[in-house]
Amino acid sequence: MEQPVDADSRTELKVPQEPKVPQELWWSVLLEGIIAIIVGIFLLYEPIATTILLIQILAIFWLVEGIFSFIRALVFTRDGKWKLLSGILSIIAGAVILMYPVISPYIVLRLLIIFIGILALVNGAVIITSALKGGDWGTGILGALTIVLGLLLLTNSLAGVIILPWIFGVFFVIGGIGAVIWGIKMRT
Repeated sequence: MEQPVDADSRTELKVPQEPKVPQELWWSVLLEGIIAIIVGIFLLYEPIATTILLIQILAIFWLVEGIFSFIRALVFTRDGKWKLLSGILSIIAGAVILMYPVISPYIVLRLLIIFIGILALVNGAVIITSALKGGDWGTGILGALTIVLGLLLLTNSLAGVIILPWIFGVFFVIGGIGAVIWGIKMRT
């Protein structure tokens, strides 16, 4: 048997408000945008030297992070074996990259290209499967093109290594411009 509903026991549906962005952070977004534009311009103008520098910075980060993970594993024994393994691998990766500064960017970029190629193959297969279920030809063509891109990256990763710094440079400049505009809008 259904109970009668009182007008007082009804709950009103509240519409969620837009998240509020703290106004103090506008300068941080603006600064990130400016740095991204500068890095992007360097990647477009001098891709080899900039890539080597960025990989060296990444190696220093991995080395320091590995040392801290190693220390945390020794101090805090909970999940210590995973922190210890993570720390050791980070220290090894950072040290190897710093010991071989000329060849390490090529190896790191080549591994990234292989990862992107595998990711493109998987995404393409998922897109094609989705297109076959829904019957959308446009999505199916996009999935096929994604698979072709993945195969090209996996079969000729050297071309991807050569082109990747310029692609990152374009994305950094475009993303930096967007961040600068967003930071200025946050300020006003």
